[in-house]
Amino acid sequence: MTLSFDPDSLSLPKGHFIGGRLIEAPGQLPIERPSDAKAYWECPVADANIVDQAVDTAKKTLQESRWGVIRPRERTKAMQRWADLIEQEAITLARLEAVGSTRPVGHLIAGDIAATAEQIRFFAEFADKEGSDLVPTDDGSLGMIMTEPYGVVGAITPWNFPLSMAGWKLGPALAAGNAVVLKPSEMTSFSTLFLAELAVRAGLPAGLINIVLGDGATTGNAITGHPGIAKVSFTGSTGAGSAIMANIARTGVKPMTLELGGKSPQLVFADADLDLAAGAIASGILSNAGQACVAGSRVIVEERVADALTEALVARFAAIRPGPTWHQATDYPPIISERQIGRMDSIIRATIESGAECLSGGMRLGREGYFYAPTLLRGVTATSPAVLEEIFGPVLTIQTFEDEEAALSLADHPTYGLAAGLFTRDLSRAIRLTRRLQAGTVWVNRYGRSRDHILPTGGYKQSGIGKDLGRDAYLANRKSKSVLISL
Repeated sequence: MTLSFDPDSLSLPKGHFIGGRLIEAPGQLPIERPSDAKAYWECPVADANIVDQAVDTAKKTLQESRWGVIRPRERTKAMQRWADLIEQEAITLARLEAVGSTRPVGHLIAGDIAATAEQIRFFAEFADKEGSDLVPTDDGSLGMIMTEPYGVVGAITPWNFPLSMAGWKLGPALAAGNAVVLKPSEMTSFSTLFLAELAVRAGLPAGLINIVLGDGATTGNAITGHPGIAKVSFTGSTGAGSAIMANIARTGVKPMTLELGGKSPQLVFADADLDLAAGAIASGILSNAGQACVAGSRVIVEERVADALTEALVARFAAIRPGPTWHQATDYPPIISERQIGRMDSIIRATIESGAECLSGGMRLGREGYFYAPTLLRGVTATSPAVLEEIFGPVLTIQTFEDEEAALSLADHPTYGLAAGLFTRDLSRAIRLTRRLQAGTVWVNRYGRSRDHILPTGGYKQSGIGKDLGRDAYLANRKSKSVLISL
């Protein structure tokens, strides 16, 4: 099967998806393809009136379809049909996402799309398996904790994993009986629009999923501050998450799930399998060219094996195969935009000027598109810009330690606590340090998520509030009510 394609040959879904159909809208935001820097379309911006229309449609659809109160197994079956269609339309979805994103078409087929279908099925099965609980009270009464949908959930997804992040938001919200108004990133909207179309084809009520395009300042604020939105779910930067909290506070109070930034450490002890560690660390920073909240961007390695690990990482960095996202052989994608590549380069320069040594990379690749060489920085300190700031790119720093306490001290970031990696053959050490690492997820002798969707993800400190994935994500989309009946 040939997955490579001509990006200019695709028919792209353009417009808002409201009430089960595409609604044309004038383009306002010029969007470039990161693989070749070509401006190829203009994204419309949904204003408050369009968001009102989407929210009203979602409310009406919930009421008329009775999605939140129908027999739960019916929700399950509809979502399973949706997952089937996602798999059947995998090539179309992959090309729509690859054309203007940082996700290589081959990676999408092998990972993102299959995982998204699995996520939809995973959450669908909660619909008729999670419900109210009887709780112990005295003999003269009956106590219950009942749960019910919120109603309309507002969701905002980032550009780095468009399809997967849409699955994170839509799966639990719909299984829990809600409708959704979702804004994808203006830079990567096409696969999300087609995903919503597939849901209607699968038999989900038209209007249950509404996709509005636009930027954060106009469309995002209209969603998060809308009085008809009962709950908000967002994945993105810590700064944007803070702005969402402030916007919600200006217009009222509502629950929110925020998966935000990270500056994740990877601790390597001398007893670790260094080849395994080097492979996992390289994958953790090279995957999607480091453009992931959980990217393992800080290596903290025991002094006596630091040189051997560094040498192995330099070799892996040199073996990348950069290329456009529409080429099947590409395993190393571009950076999303000129602005992002400029910000990343300035942080690298500032870190080198403060005394760090650049062992690999530190420069752009090629003359077309936004490619940047994997960069390895040694000799950094706790105050180096590349250690403090979330770069969101293929930039790895190396620090050394001599004992566990020093390792934990270096790992503890003043701002972030999203994920951490730990490499050791000592089981007692692994458990001891896992308990003390300030991170919402800890991976031991590996780095990166598996397709065990039961494991929730979310951060400590300013890396977020609440959890995506797992049972936690489903329950976060239902509100609870305490009931006490006198007998």
